[in-house]
Amino acid sequence: MRRALVFGGSGQIGDGLLPLLRAADWDVVAVSRQARDEGAGLRWIRGALDEALPLPEAAFDAVFSLGPLDAFAQWVSRVGPVAPRIVAFGSTSIHSKAASADASERDVVQRLRRAEETLFAAGERHGCAISVLRPTLIHGRGRDRTLTRIAAFARRRGFFALPRHATGLRQPVHADDLAAAARAVLPCEAAHGRAYDLPGGETLPFDAMVERTLAALSPRPRLLRLPTPLFRLALAAARGIGAADGVNTAMLDRLDADLVFDAGTARHDFGYAPRIFAPQAEMFDAR
Repeated sequence: MRRALVFGGSGQIGDGLLPLLRAADWDVVAVSRQARDEGAGLRWIRGALDEALPLPEAAFDAVFSLGPLDAFAQWVSRVGPVAPRIVAFGSTSIHSKAASADASERDVVQRLRRAEETLFAAGERHGCAISVLRPTLIHGRGRDRTLTRIAAFARRRGFFALPRHATGLRQPVHADDLAAAARAVLPCEAAHGRAYDLPGGETLPFDAMVERTLAALSPRPRLLRLPTPLFRLALAAARGIGAADGVNTAMLDRLDADLVFDAGTARHDFGYAPRIFAPQAEMFDAR
């Protein structure tokens, strides 16, 4: 039986990946800060990447990193790859936030770049085949910080407001499609030492994406489109009462930017086939 080590298995991608591995008769060891239910072929280890993890002595055939890429890259630098095959998730933020006006976002880009470089260098040193997967805007499991937060706000208030310039193109990707991609890329030799952008299966304007999200809720909240100056005033007021935490000016400036990525290489190399954006209310139930 093949053995896999999974970091971030309790997250939104792990929700889909762990069952896929078990269905394919993988023996899975997953790492989590909290104790989790175990089952046949699934064992949880309590710990974190910044700690000394008590890993089993038996060898692993593959390692999956579903959490922060920089922390995983640092762990690999300290411990070594521990398996001949690694699949790790990064983010298309490495492209979309490279020229951000926000210093913290530019720092994220630098950390992602260093992490990818560190992983690929470790792979070359140790003869380990590494693939990095970069998703776009993730949704579907009620864990994301964009559409689930929008849905939660709209449910509480009965509306959601956007500036009229929020028409930049987006490609939301379902977490389960990312789990399937992680499983599919594993045996793909063409993916060794490569990074892939993983957008969703449909490209649509930001405001249309939000409108479709609200349409999935019951009762259906209203979508308000405000002149940009008025929206900025409303956003400032919302920040004053703590209702817009985490929303910065750079995010607002990107609402009219097209953040579009090509899935052609992933489709060719390992059959990546994400679904269109078809939200349902339960996809935004926080878990």
